[in-house]
Amino acid sequence: MIKLNIDTRSKHAVYKQLVDEIIAAVRDGRLKAGDIVPSMNELSDELDISKETVKRAYGILREKGVLEAHQGKGFYVADTSKKDSVSVLFLFDKFSTYKQEIISGYQEVKTRKSEDTILLFNQDVNLFEYFLNENLGKFDYYVVSPHFPLDAESQARAAKLIRRIPNHKLIMIDRWISDIPGNYGAIYQDFANDAYNGLTQGLEKFKDVSMLKVVILPSSLYGPLMEKSIRKFCKDNGVKVKFLPNVPKDIDKGDVFLLLNSQLDSGLLSIWENANTQGLKVGEDYFIISYNESPIDRIVLGGLTTISTDFTEMGREVGRMMNEKTMWKTHIKFKMNKRSTF
Repeated sequence: MIKLNIDTRSKHAVYKQLVDEIIAAVRDGRLKAGDIVPSMNELSDELDISKETVKRAYGILREKGVLEAHQGKGFYVADTSKKDSVSVLFLFDKFSTYKQEIISGYQEVKTRKSEDTILLFNQDVNLFEYFLNENLGKFDYYVVSPHFPLDAESQARAAKLIRRIPNHKLIMIDRWISDIPGNYGAIYQDFANDAYNGLTQGLEKFKDVSMLKVVILPSSLYGPLMEKSIRKFCKDNGVKVKFLPNVPKDIDKGDVFLLLNSQLDSGLLSIWENANTQGLKVGEDYFIISYNESPIDRIVLGGLTTISTDFTEMGREVGRMMNEKTMWKTHIKFKMNKRSTF
């Protein structure tokens, strides 16, 4: 191990001295890419400083990309010659149009070459753990959509697994598990409140309708959270509401249908077919709003009104964090995209 000049009597904080010394050693070639540096315990003993001081310094050096850590192998000097490109693992619960929008936004703004890998864990904590065990330490960034069953056990287990990813490499996308501490990235929608805010943007139109009928499958992961938000909107604004597990056969004039599950599935088709049988026209006799925006919504039924976060902007934020090598947390606001169906 090279000699590190640390003065514990200096006014310059010891952890900052340690950071500066290691950076200088890398720059002048005393430390080279791949060199192992002492463990926190070893360096603490050698320099007669606290382990917490070494831990803080190593944390800063990892954030700066000077050091890297492999589980069970310790710390070593990163290969900065490869920093013109990055490797990114996207751990998505499922792949969908919305995830594709995230990827498109990311690719739109990233300034470095990247090797991107996408793995799908299907909201299964066991599969997520397997992927993490197989890939931890192999990528520069881990972009995780942390959608897991909402029971306490699954959430606690998922949070424990995600905490294994170093903060400077972790970006949570679409959902933020806010009780995980640390300076990692989070780009998210708020499932408990966003529906309220999105519907509010169409408040004037709701004054002319008879009832809001919300079609939501019992299997919807965030259905209970969104239902609470929608009920509050309706109560606050005097809108009648009914929640349905499927599309009714009879469509009443003045009804507004809010589809919370996959607007291009059989539910949307059923509404249109049932209404068409009754001679009702969408946008005139009855109305449709879909939850979540995709590009094809601009042409479906002459333009499908949606309430949605901006998935493309989520992806752009991922790219910006990687470009700037800085992490932050941001809520991507909901918007009503008003078209002919409402």
